Amino acid sequence: MAQNMFRSGFLVRTTHTLITWAITLTLFLHNTDLRKCEELGELLMPVVFILLVVLSVLLYFAVSLMDPGFVLSDTEKGSQDLTEEMESMMESSAPWLRRCGYCLLQQPMRAKHCQVCKRCVRRYDHHCPWIENCVGERNHRWFVIYLLVQLLALLWAFHIALSGLSPSVTWDLWFRSNGFLLASLVIVGIFSVAVVLLLGCHLYLVSINCTTWEFMSQHRISYLKNCDSEYSPFDRGVFCNLWDFFCTCRTVMWEQTFLRKSTSSI
Repeated sequence: MAQNMFRSGFLVRTTHTLITWAITLTLFLHNTDLRKCEELGELLMPVVFILLVVLSVLLYFAVSLMDPGFVLSDTEKGSQDLTEEMESMMESSAPWLRRCGYCLLQQPMRAKHCQVCKRCVRRYDHHCPWIENCVGERNHRWFVIYLLVQLLALLWAFHIALSGLSPSVTWDLWFRSNGFLLASLVIVGIFSVAVVLLLGCHLYLVSINCTTWEFMSQHRISYLKNCDSEYSPFDRGVFCNLWDFFCTCRTVMWEQTFLRKSTSSI
């Protein structure tokens, strides 16, 4: 039972939630700007901060529990005829047309089998142990939005924790009176650095329409290994890439995009 709970992400999500609210409670219990505003009856700052924390937690669970874009089997698709996507995949015997060696499903272009989830994921980016879920076509934009909201909450929490550090006569008394705030500062600082790096990397990859998997494994991917290292066959320019990523809510047939880009480059 314990193994099933861990595999389902229960422990990871519970730990994340407990740390989040433990730090939030610490900021309210110490003599920080939040506490001072609360005592003065100025509730705007505490309320906005709590709402930001709640939003970050909600986005965390949304991204963590969301279907990242699992490739459906014939049974899951029902008795429907071949979709336009499958027809476009079967138009030629191109090298990117492949069947998964694990679940034996016909993989759309940019899909990959996740060894942890045991499923093929459309426009696979990576499996994130932080959310205990894959990041793929359906939840990638929400993952980036979550990182942005989480970064805002972390930076604000770091500033609030600094405001609560109080001077003492000796170092020993100072550590005793500020111990919980110092622990919060360390945790928030580590998470802030991690989120900044993650957000920066993902925004760069999104701007060139590339995934983490494609960026790291280009030499092993059939439709990319013959491309220039700085060239993405799916790149439509920074503005179009960002617009498609954040504003397009539909399944993209990357085979057609690849063919159009390949034809236009000949």
